[in-house]
Amino acid sequence: MSKDFIALSDLSPEQLRRTLALAAQIKLNPRAFADACKGQTLAMIFQKPSLRTRVSFQTGIYQLGGQGLYLGPKDIQLHRGESIADTARVLSRYVDGIMARVFGHQDILDLAAHASVPVINGLSDYNHPCQVVADLQTIQEKLGDLAGRKWTYVGDGNNMAHSILFGGALMGMTVAVAHPRGFAPDPEVVTRAREIAATTGGAVQITEDPAEGCTDADVVYTDVWASMGQEDEHAERLKRFAGFEVNAAMMAHARPRAIFMHCLPAHRGEECAAEVIDGPQSVVFDQAENRLHAQKAIMVERMGRR
Repeated sequence: MSKDFIALSDLSPEQLRRTLALAAQIKLNPRAFADACKGQTLAMIFQKPSLRTRVSFQTGIYQLGGQGLYLGPKDIQLHRGESIADTARVLSRYVDGIMARVFGHQDILDLAAHASVPVINGLSDYNHPCQVVADLQTIQEKLGDLAGRKWTYVGDGNNMAHSILFGGALMGMTVAVAHPRGFAPDPEVVTRAREIAATTGGAVQITEDPAEGCTDADVVYTDVWASMGQEDEHAERLKRFAGFEVNAAMMAHARPRAIFMHCLPAHRGEECAAEVIDGPQSVVFDQAENRLHAQKAIMVERMGRR
């Protein structure tokens, strides 16, 4: 296993299964892992703010016996006088791991290339792998076996869509992405996900019809229509995404026991209806909790005391 956690496509199905199994063990008995990262320091680089990413990583490393060091845009000089390569080399002399939540994915790749300590991708404009490990953990808890399930993502073919394609394909799931015209996921991601699915018994479906995508789904997932940094596109996206709100009518196309998921924050009345996200099929707060357990597993595997 690589020292870094950059994209789910870097993992084998067995490696991802081991991470999910460890996350489940940590959730069941957190005290057994209270010294797993004893004395370790995690540098947490934030180019963009986040409630869940900051609190879950900082709490997680603390519960593993280590400490988190928050480094916001005003604390370090990424792209403002110090190169990413130099930042990575310096931090590697001080800390035991680096988590970074960035805009451009190249920043994550550059950190990993020049750091001698593990680098964890907390989010980039390309993917969001930590979130999808937590999502898979949640689906297992609610539905059992992952293989053969249909996981439908409705909305922008963004970083969430990319990681869902990779994670679902690795676990032998059918992943459907239903997107408005002009907002398809990266074709290279789709090709790679199909290659993975061909080896695991999974499948990939890309469609511009959300009802078709949601038909017989076990999981229906959505994300905000305008992510951080896209605020100036918000009004235009509201028009372009008309008909893609996950509401009760759309959920009716899914299986009767289907669950609804959202990585949060959510905009009720835009990408999802209050009747769904606040209804009995919603598991969004279980997802949010599992960020803590899943990321602890990722840190134990890469930073844990051997």
